[in-house]
Amino acid sequence: MQVSHHGSPQASSSSSRKGTRSASMGAMPLNDIPWWRWRARVRSALHMLGDPAFQHECWVLGREGYGDVTDAVYRLVEDTWLDRWSGEKYVGTIFRDTTEAALVDAAVLRVLRILHQVGPDAPSYAYLQHEAWPEAVRACRDAHLRLSLNDGEDPDLPPRSLEVLAIMTRSGGQ
Repeated sequence: MQVSHHGSPQASSSSSRKGTRSASMGAMPLNDIPWWRWRARVRSALHMLGDPAFQHECWVLGREGYGDVTDAVYRLVEDTWLDRWSGEKYVGTIFRDTTEAALVDAAVLRVLRILHQVGPDAPSYAYLQHEAWPEAVRACRDAHLRLSLNDGEDPDLPPRSLEVLAIMTRSGGQ
């Protein structure tokens, strides 16, 4: 579901959302996904892991406020245990549909494979230089696109800082 410039909802072919908009975090609806805080953390991780320009500007150059690759992976799997079971378990609570869940599963598997090969304490450039990193970035970008569009947000805006994410999830985004 996307909102037109006139404020009225319009269906989007890439959206699985039906009905009207609810209270939101930015444009992200809060009321229609029970575990929206987990969704916000997963989306944040996918956004950062799926954006090569961000990775260079923030992780490689050491920009404060955005963590590193390991931090992003931790946000992706810490509450959800997506490193232990399928995102399909969370359809209706974190993910809107099985397509979102499948895209996130694919991203998690690719990123974790690299994390286990490189090691969790490696510098960011070690992940980014891994031969499978471009494939992992594409998988994260695909998942990020689907979740962002389904939440009515622009997937091409820059990732939010960890401080902004913490404020938004603590305050309910209001």
